[in-house]
Amino acid sequence: MESSAFLAEVKRQIEEQHALDNAKMLIEKVNDHCFERCVPKPGSALSSSEQTCATQCIGKYMLAWNQVSISYIGRVKREQVSR
Repeated sequence: MESSAFLAEVKRQIEEQHALDNAKMLIEKVNDHCFERCVPKPGSALSSSEQTCATQCIGKYMLAWNQVSISYIGRVKREQVSR
């Protein structure tokens, strides 16, 4: 394998692993935040209001995460262009 192709593959694998790590972190944060917020007294099952709260909380968290990610990626791209 050519060295530039090898480097490109390593870079792709690192980016893929980074994305996976970010996704895991997001899931952990969403679970912690939304569970604490929506399930004040855990039991054997979620009530309908707890389910609704968790669904809305997760949706809002994901929207915010996506917006931050888009802004961050845009900033990184702008900085790369200005170099």
